[in-house]
Amino acid sequence: MVVAVERLITSDISKPARYLGNELLAVHKPWDTTAIHWVLTYPEVYEVGASNLGHIILYNILNAQPRQLCDRAYLPAQDLAAKLRETNTPLFAVESKRSLTEFDILGFSLSYELGATNILEMLDLAGIPLTWRERQGSRGEFSDTQLSYPLIFAGGQTATSNPEPYADFFDFFALGDGEELLPEIGLVLEEGKQAGLSREHLLLDLAQIPGVYVPQFYNMAEDGSVHPRRPDIPKRILRRVATPIPAYSIGLVPYVETVHDRLTIEIRRGCTRGCRFCQPGMLTRPARDVEPDQVVEAIEQGMRATGYNEFSLLSLSCSDYLSLPAVGMEIKNRLKNENISLTLPSQRVDRFDENIANILGGTRQGGLTFAPEAGSQRMRDIVNKGLTNEELLRGVKTAWEQGWDKIKLYFMIGLPGETDVDVLGIAETVSWLQRECRGKGRKPLNFNLTISNFTPKPHTPFQWHSVSTAEFKRKQNLLRQEFRRIKGVKVNFTDVRISAMEDFVGRGDRNLGKVVRRAWELGAGMDSWYDNLDQAFSAWGSAIAQAGLDWKYRQVENGEWNLFHAETPKSRENGENTQLLTPNSPLPLIPRGDPTFPTPHSLDIPLPWDHIDTGIDKKWLQEDLLRALEAAIVPDCSFEGCSHCGVCGTDFGHNIVIESPAIPKFAGEFIPNKTKAQRLRVWFGKQGNMALISHLDLIRLFDRVVRRAGLPITFSGGFHPMPRISLATALALGATSSGEIADFELTVPVEVDTFREQLAREMPTDIPIYNVEQIDLKASAATQLLESAEYLITVAALAETTPIQWQDWIDTIKAKEEFWYEQITKSGKSQLINLRDRLFELKLVETHNSRAESISSVIRYLGSYRQDGLLLRPEQILFMLETVANVEFQLLHIHRNRLILEV
Repeated sequence: MVVAVERLITSDISKPARYLGNELLAVHKPWDTTAIHWVLTYPEVYEVGASNLGHIILYNILNAQPRQLCDRAYLPAQDLAAKLRETNTPLFAVESKRSLTEFDILGFSLSYELGATNILEMLDLAGIPLTWRERQGSRGEFSDTQLSYPLIFAGGQTATSNPEPYADFFDFFALGDGEELLPEIGLVLEEGKQAGLSREHLLLDLAQIPGVYVPQFYNMAEDGSVHPRRPDIPKRILRRVATPIPAYSIGLVPYVETVHDRLTIEIRRGCTRGCRFCQPGMLTRPARDVEPDQVVEAIEQGMRATGYNEFSLLSLSCSDYLSLPAVGMEIKNRLKNENISLTLPSQRVDRFDENIANILGGTRQGGLTFAPEAGSQRMRDIVNKGLTNEELLRGVKTAWEQGWDKIKLYFMIGLPGETDVDVLGIAETVSWLQRECRGKGRKPLNFNLTISNFTPKPHTPFQWHSVSTAEFKRKQNLLRQEFRRIKGVKVNFTDVRISAMEDFVGRGDRNLGKVVRRAWELGAGMDSWYDNLDQAFSAWGSAIAQAGLDWKYRQVENGEWNLFHAETPKSRENGENTQLLTPNSPLPLIPRGDPTFPTPHSLDIPLPWDHIDTGIDKKWLQEDLLRALEAAIVPDCSFEGCSHCGVCGTDFGHNIVIESPAIPKFAGEFIPNKTKAQRLRVWFGKQGNMALISHLDLIRLFDRVVRRAGLPITFSGGFHPMPRISLATALALGATSSGEIADFELTVPVEVDTFREQLAREMPTDIPIYNVEQIDLKASAATQLLESAEYLITVAALAETTPIQWQDWIDTIKAKEEFWYEQITKSGKSQLINLRDRLFELKLVETHNSRAESISSVIRYLGSYRQDGLLLRPEQILFMLETVANVEFQLLHIHRNRLILEV
């Protein structure tokens, strides 16, 4: 059943275009000719989910499979969520507008420890029971139609790292890379659907696929470890590894501005730097480079297909992709005349050089982010950052010499073995870098710092460590005092409460399922962490207390929750364990002969995630922890000798490092072509769903359409050259139109019919092109010539009326000479204006019954529409009606017929 969304997705909700599902490159496959129906459900608002690269890649791959359909759903904003609940309407997929319960399988992205509450919110909005036990209790056969409820699974970093806190909610987890795993799941589902398998038998078949973990087939022991409860399923579940394919990154060009509003292409998957705090680096091994030719081809093809003016190259460590300067320069040369810019995520400061600086420069020089992580050489060695002070200075100084005046730096506090000297070293390092980067005629180098709190992560050498919120607060205060004395530095600290919750949930076991559910019931959601942090923290705290686990959370707060202990004679006598890793016991100072030094036995205590086979030997993690205690460095095995972590082999593959091709000669920066050879005026409409696109989004849409069409647009000058496209005026959100105007300036003349054809080909169908005319190069812009506008407005009376009354009211308005209206100016002053002076024509077009006791009417009016503020708005027509009729009216719809320009 298709959900009737017309009354839900309206202009009164925030950014209604989020939910339209009509983006460029969206895939609309026929429902009836496909066997398995997927929904990739991203548990964040649309702006985050629609720009997530993994979401786009898996969406494209699933829709490339025969007999498989993949739709999308996102966490609705609070206004739409309220509407769904008020109208008892289930959450729907954005493309088909079908209820999520109609699909065969829903896949959630779980990439953050606290993100599960949003998943529960989406399941509840969809009318789907929250736990696999509740869903199992329903009708269970997978027939030619579907199961009574879809299969619910999760993938992503958190799902792969430690799925146990969320095991109650999911039928299965997809561990690792999904490019090959999800199509295999789809084939098993299709066979199971044809065979009419029960839900349990279907899950048993899925459990045989490497990378699929079905938690209901496993039991948790008293120590938190997990073991199979039947012999026909694997004891450990393998993480899947796939080779990145850049072509699948091209897709979904949203109409609204997203958090990553650009084309993103993956250049390298995996990282072997071996930073001991870094979970993504441990969970994505081995490192796999993408062939440079594939990257270049995908970027060039993607930029022309999407119309973006910016692209990003993605990797955990972009600088370790040896072909980065060559690829970046090749693309910069190829797209030299199109005002394209490149952005990179945080990169290795020790690899930053002039070659990388050259590909990042240009007319729109992007921001630059480095992550030293720690403020002293000793701490950087403990965490195996592999960065010296000399390398840090060289990278920052290179950036400063290449024109950057502001650089973003990431640091962490609370790392194992950290002392106050190391913490204060962060401020000393920043001050030292500022002193070293001074020059005549240059601004002082400014820094934007993000200082986060270290939280131990599963599958890392520091997974046995303990943190303390009290220590976090104390160290943050130390740094606040130090940075008061340093100018040109902006410091942002992560809230310690978020860090504590991440740690508590992220290293938990199945007992935390009830905490997650109760926290959601009490109002915890990822949005509340930003909108109302106190409320979110209170919800989690209450949920923990009600589950009887507040004692365990206090251990996290106090830095006492160690996952290993070593016995001493006294503790053995008292039946107690001695804490090993605390903020008050700096790791490098613990000698191997000390009885509190971690022993192999203490490190072998079962962990809730031991049954997840990431490829890294637990013994190697133990050994690397001991190396950290001695501040010993482990080299990057992509470029030096093997570190023997256990990953490389048949199951996971090997590191793939591709030597860089020669760096092409720089062809020069983009020089905006300001030639004005032709001006064209375009009349266009805004119909259907496009009425829900905002004015700013429409401007961005025209920019991308012109790029895709390959039209020779003129650019403005200045630091940020912009295409010379000028829309005459804005249209209210939700209003339709058949009379909008835009002016285009071109560098070379183009036949009017050719221009119209190329423009219309790239435009959405709901933005029709009515007419194109060539105008004089010196003619005034349409926005300066606006004189009046003609509207058709649909108005309903909130009382019983007749058509004769409507006509009388219209005649009365036309007969009057004054309608005084109080208007508030931009400066906040009140002034009286005569609306009748601004009304030129008024006519009742038609009336019809809209409800049992009321009549709605369509009224045409022609009124003043000058850019100096002499406007007659549709709402002001209602004011005049209410004045003469003494009846309350409601504006149902606005349609702008035409804009009239001064001759």
